[in-house]
This record gives sequence, structure tokens and C-alpha cells, in this order.
Amino acid sequence: MISLYGATGFIGKAFHNNYPEETIAIARDQREPESDNVLYMISTVDNYNVYKDPYLDINTNLNVLIQTLEKCKDKPDLVFNFVSSWFVYGKTNDLPATEETYCNPKGFYSITKRAAEQLLISYCETFGINYRIFRLCNVYGESDSKVSKKRNAMQYLINEIANDRDINLYDGGENIRDYMYVGDVARAIYHCTKNAPINEIINIGSGRPTKIKDIMLYAKKKLNSKSNFNSIEAPDFHKVVQIKNMFLDNTKLKNLGFEEKFDLWSGVDMIIESMDGK
Repeated sequence: MISLYGATGFIGKAFHNNYPEETIAIARDQREPESDNVLYMISTVDNYNVYKDPYLDINTNLNVLIQTLEKCKDKPDLVFNFVSSWFVYGKTNDLPATEETYCNPKGFYSITKRAAEQLLISYCETFGINYRIFRLCNVYGESDSKVSKKRNAMQYLINEIANDRDINLYDGGENIRDYMYVGDVARAIYHCTKNAPINEIINIGSGRPTKIKDIMLYAKKKLNSKSNFNSIEAPDFHKVVQIKNMFLDNTKLKNLGFEEKFDLWSGVDMIIESMDGK
């Protein structure tokens, strides 16, 4: 059985729904795991918390993690599977980013996720706990109920196109990202918990660089939308904490035998089909 922390989140819910017979959803305020196989997804989701609560990323991504690890240190057979993010790579020109790429994160979310990885490794080595770290690409899917400009912006923009509203694209949408459908991400995580070596970092992504503009053009055609695209300069804060281009080297994941079920365009089709109206 897998003790799942963060089962109510976008990815956690997908994982729990895919593997209900093998998953124990751990309550929000519970720290003690109920099995020796932990999947930890408790996390903030973007770099904007610094404006309203500069302590939120630190408390959520670091303090709660350590509280949980403290409940794990006397369990010699436990494996702690930690879900991280491509954000930890930060500003790098080393693309596709491999698990060995130097990390230079910017922004409180990104920095605390990287710090969480390092604290986890140090703690596990100190107390003899086995671990895995999964660095996820951009995850999308029609089941994300908290879509916004800050989180899952691709889906937010597709919704704007569906409603014939004009959209603004930073730098004309020329920036590239690595996208994977949430169901495939859940499957990849599960596959890694069963097959990946312990004490390893593994990128979970498609390995395909895709321009944001190309996705929007596809959605506009599919929706027969009247939306216009405006190229705008990214705001100063975005320039500080975000990077223009990122996609992941997924060689490790593929070598473990994992294959996606849904390509990007099939996933975009599912998002469009789930929308009301058009």
C-alpha cells in the first residue's frame, strides 16, 4: 500500500483515482504514514505567494516535510517518494535538463522545492531511509479545478480562446515547455514507485519541447475561435522567477519501460471536449 500525502491536489487526486485499491489517502493534518511506501505531494504550486504570505512556501514545503520525515525515521523498511518540480532547475541553458543539470532556482516556490530535495536527501542519509525524487514537467488535464494565469496557464488560455476572448502571450508564445497529461503523470509516478532504483532523482516528462504559441494556434483552429493573440513583454516579476525555455530529458524514465498513453494534442482535445459551450 502507498501512503499518499496530498491526495486532494490535482495530481494526488488523479493518482488516488487511478490506484484506489493500493492508496491510503493521508489526512491533511496527519504526519504518521500508514505503510512503508510513502508518496509525498504536499506543496505550494507557484512563486506568487511571496506577495501575500512570504512564509507560506517555507512552512508548507519545508516545515511540514520535516515534520513528516520525523515520523518516518524509525521505519527502516520505508521508502519516501518525493514529488518535486522542473522549477528546481531554474535558469539554465542546459536543455533538455537531465537529472544531473545544475539547479539554479529563482522564486520562493522554486527555491524551497530545491531545498526540500536537499533536506530530504540529507535526512534520509542520516537516518538510513530510502528515497526517490520525481521532478515533474508541466502537468495539465481537464480535471484541474484551480486553473489560473499562475497555475496551468495553458488550460486557462485555452478556456479564454473557447470564449473568443483575446489572449496575451509573453514574447509571442515562443517560449517552450514540456507537457504531460495528468493521467500519464500519475501512471509514471506509480511505475517509478514500483520499478525505479532507490535513492535516485528521475525526471517525469514527455521530453518534447513545445511552443506555447503552437498549442494556442491548435486550440483556436479546433474551437473555430475568433480570439486574437497579442504578444506582450513579460512583467518584471515573471522575468525574475521564471525561465523562458524548459524541457526535460526523460531517458531514465523511458529506460524503466514507461510509455505515455496520450500525446499533447490528444490531451488538448480532451480539455476542449470537457468545456461547456463550444
